[in-house]
Amino acid sequence: MENSKELKLQYPCKWEYKAICESHHNIKEIATDVFDKREHSIKKSNNSKGGKYQSHTITTLVHSDDDRKSIYEELKKHKSIKFVL
Repeated sequence: MENSKELKLQYPCKWEYKAICESHHNIKEIATDVFDKREHSIKKSNNSKGGKYQSHTITTLVHSDDDRKSIYEELKKHKSIKFVL
């Protein structure tokens, strides 16, 4: 039995990425690096228990599976981001 589930999304649609970085990094600068002039919004989510890390929800309009995955990869490889969901 195949266990992989493929998302069935209708594009364009809004998509949320959860980005986790150290508290001293500026998430707005990071998002500008990744999204350039692409419209996006940032909402602070949580701080880690010790306050070292912050998570943020970044929302943007994606136009295809490739577009959605490409943004994920760009966020993931950014030097200031520790983890992306």
